[in-house]
Amino acid sequence: MVKKDYYQVLGINNTSDDRDIKKAYKKLAMKYHPDRNQGNKHAEKKFKEIKEAYEILIDPKKRTAYDQYGHSAFEQGNTENSFNHSFNSTADFGDIFGDVFGDIFGNEKKQRTRQGSDLCYNIELTLEEAVKGVVKELHIPSLQTCHICNGNGSKPGNKPQNCPYCNGKGQIHIRKGFFTVQQTCSTCHGYGSVIKNPCNLCQGKGRIEKSKKLSVKIPPGIDSNDRIRLNNEGEAGINGARSGDLYVQITVKQHPIFKREENNLYCEVPINFAMSALGGEIEVPTLDGKVKLKIPIETQTGKLFRIRGKGVQSVRNGYKGDLLCRVVVETPVNLNEQQKKLLYDLGNSLTGFKGEQNSPRSKRFFDGVKRFFEDLRRY
Repeated sequence: MVKKDYYQVLGINNTSDDRDIKKAYKKLAMKYHPDRNQGNKHAEKKFKEIKEAYEILIDPKKRTAYDQYGHSAFEQGNTENSFNHSFNSTADFGDIFGDVFGDIFGNEKKQRTRQGSDLCYNIELTLEEAVKGVVKELHIPSLQTCHICNGNGSKPGNKPQNCPYCNGKGQIHIRKGFFTVQQTCSTCHGYGSVIKNPCNLCQGKGRIEKSKKLSVKIPPGIDSNDRIRLNNEGEAGINGARSGDLYVQITVKQHPIFKREENNLYCEVPINFAMSALGGEIEVPTLDGKVKLKIPIETQTGKLFRIRGKGVQSVRNGYKGDLLCRVVVETPVNLNEQQKKLLYDLGNSLTGFKGEQNSPRSKRFFDGVKRFFEDLRRY
């Protein structure tokens, strides 16, 4: 039986380099692996062809012999280049990923550097600061690059050395029966290098604890749970990797007068009974000073008045909210005799206890109570 050309088996040409060979093998091996094709004889045969072609072409000496003599270079009679065609069709996925996939993408290089951690700093603002904006000075404790060793962890004049146990890959492969398990190297802890002469300042860590001072501009209109990100102001990276980011988490303190809901401000304004009945004008507070608010006659408690443009300017679209004032009619206390007499006279002048004429809300309430008991007697 005539064997297929090894280059055709892998779908490559005779000028392909090792990287192309490994990529082609991984793709085909994953497709035809017996574990994915249980009982499929064609897939098993195909997998053997693929593995045979890969093991010949990935070896420089065997590839050179194949390019010169073809399949005859590995026939049993050729003692110079004899090759035992005994392939294990049950090569596991760990072999394919560990030996090929890792080599293609260079996983060991990624182990040697590590981006610094992100940091979060909580800051409390008054409502006035959040609405108008402010510049805050922060003192941030973090890990910074050691200025003695410039982050490599070794004494000046020395450099980290490749780990002799994992050969600088940071990972080792341990075969456990059918599977190959990839584990972090216990000698270099995944960095791929070891430090023989550690820096006296950072003790080989490459980073030292420092407190840095930052000025952070808080934009107008920011609110609780908003975050400001400062790029590269987090912890320093390891072995020259980029620093993490700093997130400033905003919390706005409770205000004694105003309550904020999105871009609107709310406040309660107490008024006395006389102003509620006769109307008048009062001064109400805003974050920009006092403004006058006209109270119409016969204003009921809970009435909401809107003062436009006196709320919070949105940090996102620049829209400015409103100030909403809820009036509360306050019951007078500590009355003198004259005031009590006036209220008695007023009460007697009102038309009846149920207030048919002067208290329409009371009238509606007692009319509803009457209908309720009438309906109750019908059952």
